[in-house]
Amino acid sequence: MAKKYLLTLICLLVIGASGCSRNDDVKKINLSEKIDVKNTGKQSEKSPVRIAVGGMTTPRAGFVYYKQLLNYIGEKLGRKVEFVDREDYAAINNMLQNREIDVAFVCGGPYVDGHEEFGLELLAAPVAYGGTVYYSYIIVPKDSPVKNFKELRGKTFAFSDPLSNSGKLIPTYMLAKMNETPESFFKSFYYTHAHDKSIKAVATGVVDGAAVDSLIWEYANHTNPEFTSKTKIIEKSSPHGIPPVVIRHGMDLELKERLRQIFLNAHNDKKGQEILKGMMIEKFVPIDNKAYDSIREMKQWVDKQTAGKK
Repeated sequence: MAKKYLLTLICLLVIGASGCSRNDDVKKINLSEKIDVKNTGKQSEKSPVRIAVGGMTTPRAGFVYYKQLLNYIGEKLGRKVEFVDREDYAAINNMLQNREIDVAFVCGGPYVDGHEEFGLELLAAPVAYGGTVYYSYIIVPKDSPVKNFKELRGKTFAFSDPLSNSGKLIPTYMLAKMNETPESFFKSFYYTHAHDKSIKAVATGVVDGAAVDSLIWEYANHTNPEFTSKTKIIEKSSPHGIPPVVIRHGMDLELKERLRQIFLNAHNDKKGQEILKGMMIEKFVPIDNKAYDSIREMKQWVDKQTAGKK
């Protein structure tokens, strides 16, 4: 018992008070912030366009480039843009549903949920490492004797967000294929609410393993490998549709098309190219709803297995 409390205390100290929650009873602490992005273009009298970037979507070090991108969008629109930072996907989806924000960078899992529940729409998708797919990496400390996912039985584990595809659904699906659940398989598990926090938790020995977004692991490994260098990838999932840019249902058609064209053409001018380079994105492209069918299939399979055990 003392060891359990010690682990929790260490997790809180290393990851931060909002970043470590036991199982699905997630304690929600609002650490969000709203920042008005400076717009050097001509301003209109229209209401600002509000764009959310989840703390799960990029390492904190990468936020500067997202802010630059939002500034770029504001300049192209000639309209004020507000940056909205949220720590979990449920909050972002709720704001999209209630029309409190207009655009968001989300994971494939929240998109699938939002599309089904309230008509969330795709706007564009980034091309990274030559494609519009990404993976879930199962990582452990570099000096860990664990060689595969099955050897994490009875260990401690970090998920990112309850709605994350790479950080929760994929490893849960892997467990379901083994006729296991996170509760039955792991000694304990936690939600960090950010992939870079999960990487840090593994690198510093707070947990024995984690499931993280391949794009974020690779970004961190390329830009600042302080923590990725202390981890190793023991399994890589099959490819899934890359985290997209989405818009709320019912957006003005003219605004939607203008936003789409800004994203799709950002790589065609010098300023846009520089911003995308910092984000390690080649360009934005159209993407079809079918690109996320593999996520739907996993969700349905996991839900069916879970219902069968009740």
